[in-house]
Amino acid sequence: MEKVTIRHASPADADAIAHFHVRVWRQTYRDLAPPEIYAALDENLRRNTWREKLAVADPDQIVLLAELEGRPVGIGAAGAPSDAIFGDLGEIKNLCVDPDVKRQGIGRLLLSRLALHLRERGFPGVGLSVVDGNEPAIAFYDAIGGKRAGEYTDAGPIWRSRNIVFVWADSLVL
Repeated sequence: MEKVTIRHASPADADAIAHFHVRVWRQTYRDLAPPEIYAALDENLRRNTWREKLAVADPDQIVLLAELEGRPVGIGAAGAPSDAIFGDLGEIKNLCVDPDVKRQGIGRLLLSRLALHLRERGFPGVGLSVVDGNEPAIAFYDAIGGKRAGEYTDAGPIWRSRNIVFVWADSLVL
């Protein structure tokens, strides 16, 4: 296998990220999301979201793109907390890895780099939420030392999902 590269995403990456995000999201949530939500969270919606996110000049925000042979195989995004449940922790807002290349350290590397960015921005720790029922992601966060810190309903763009919150109090995720 070729070497995976990780770089900061730019606005020019929005279309590729949206396509990748929808493909991975649909594989992950096909049995978890209600059918109408599954259909509605399409590439158009994701494209607009990623274009907006990548156009913002927020020093707390970071979006990383993992690529293999020029194609996206992972995305990660982090920034200031979006919900009170995270308190003063920085929030990992997106972490997606192509199922074809899982278990090769890409998710861990993305998460580590996102956490390092948040620590450098002064956040005392890192939090993220995962949809209840996404067992592979839950097992991953358990395995890398995430501590379960509660549950909440994520308002999401159109899906109000029940989520489990994981935290790393020292911002070091490895």
